[in-house]
Amino acid sequence: MVEPVPVIGLDLAAGPVLPSAVVLLLVVPLLALLAAIVLGRRAARLMPIMALLMPALALWLVVDVVINGAFELDIGNWQPPLGIALRVDGLSAAMLLLTAILAAATGLFSMALYPAAGGEGDEETAANGTFWPLFFALWAAMNVVFSSGDLFNLYVAIELLTIAAVGLAALGSLAAAMRYMVFALLGSLAYLLGVVLLYARYGTLDLQLLATLIEVEPTTWLAAGLMTAGLLVKTALFPLHAWLPPAHGAAPPPASAVLSGLVVKASFYILVRLWFDVLPPLATEVFVQAMAALGALAILAGSVMAIRAERLKLVIAYSTVAQLGYLFLIWPLAGGAAGEMPWAAGAWTGGMVHAIAHGLAKAAMFLAAGLMIEALGNDRIDGLAGIGRALPLTTFGFGLAAVSLMGLPPSGGFIAKWLLLTAAFTSGQLLWAGVMLLGGLLAAIYLFRPLNRMFDKADPAELKRISRGRQLV
Repeated sequence: MVEPVPVIGLDLAAGPVLPSAVVLLLVVPLLALLAAIVLGRRAARLMPIMALLMPALALWLVVDVVINGAFELDIGNWQPPLGIALRVDGLSAAMLLLTAILAAATGLFSMALYPAAGGEGDEETAANGTFWPLFFALWAAMNVVFSSGDLFNLYVAIELLTIAAVGLAALGSLAAAMRYMVFALLGSLAYLLGVVLLYARYGTLDLQLLATLIEVEPTTWLAAGLMTAGLLVKTALFPLHAWLPPAHGAAPPPASAVLSGLVVKASFYILVRLWFDVLPPLATEVFVQAMAALGALAILAGSVMAIRAERLKLVIAYSTVAQLGYLFLIWPLAGGAAGEMPWAAGAWTGGMVHAIAHGLAKAAMFLAAGLMIEALGNDRIDGLAGIGRALPLTTFGFGLAAVSLMGLPPSGGFIAKWLLLTAAFTSGQLLWAGVMLLGGLLAAIYLFRPLNRMFDKADPAELKRISRGRQLV
């Protein structure tokens, strides 16, 4: 059950530092969204300001949470259940900082693809006019998800997130975006039905209040099942993953980076809040083992599909399916009855570190792949021979991301998997430990394939020049 946190009214003149930071993290991207609608392609000029301001605000928030602890902000001084509360603790602050870093880096990378002004005779295209509003909308929605303490507020946030994500995917493939939209809408409908059932049963949607009211009875089980199913669809957990590889593989590189690095984490984050803060009494041994089984299937199936893929972006997209599976191993290691065990804290930390490390690595991979495609004109793995000599900085970035995804030291991926493995061995759950070890070997197989081609000594074909600044990102 969640611990109560200090309550603060929304009075920025008299309030502490924390409310100012979290409010600005929500308001600034929304103002950028409105400005981008008016400015069109000129909205690219907003990105340097956003890249400086948003990470600074997020870091400010993280430092204050570390020093002063978690806090709650009641919007309009109306306390739940009548009002809506924003809540920030260590996990949400860390995810807000991850969002700020990845969105800032991706936005700076995108300025060359969607510039404020084109060359002579270059007319404004639909992509240039729509990318920036969608990008800022996605940024705002992510921040709302990670700071909300109300189930309906979370629904509104993930709907805005879905609209923006589908729009960004459509810039690459309309067919893939339509498939994504169908899956996302079905997931949203299931989630909303669960929210309605909980409100009818308990009269509140505030996470802290629900945690004190939840009873193990049929209506609660039905609501929990609907919400979980809807969020699993949005997270693309195997076998509900069919929309992810086409959407992520066909989207423009910056869109793929935020879709894989951030968007799928939003629905996972809500799942974590539900089952670890609100619904622990419902987390039976059968349920937590079922979640782990789905995660294990995702690791194995996603890895096999990545091994079989012939295009670089599809390898990375199927890798996302596999890597997301690790996140669901925290349920048997830290959820339900295991939450009281001494190994639970390590498993919980390992799962959250994996979410952050995966976000950073996957964004780096998609951006690196985008530069290689831009230089080569395609992303066939067979055509990558010698690209390491032509784009050493980009290849180095791809290699660092691969090290993290394979779980090799001293990367963040290694730290996460080590913590999860330690918890699995300590708790005697050797099956999940074996799956993690096998997943690391399979990751090495599907990532060494493109790396081997990149470091081939063959001279690459004639390449388009890529600026060093974009490679540094």
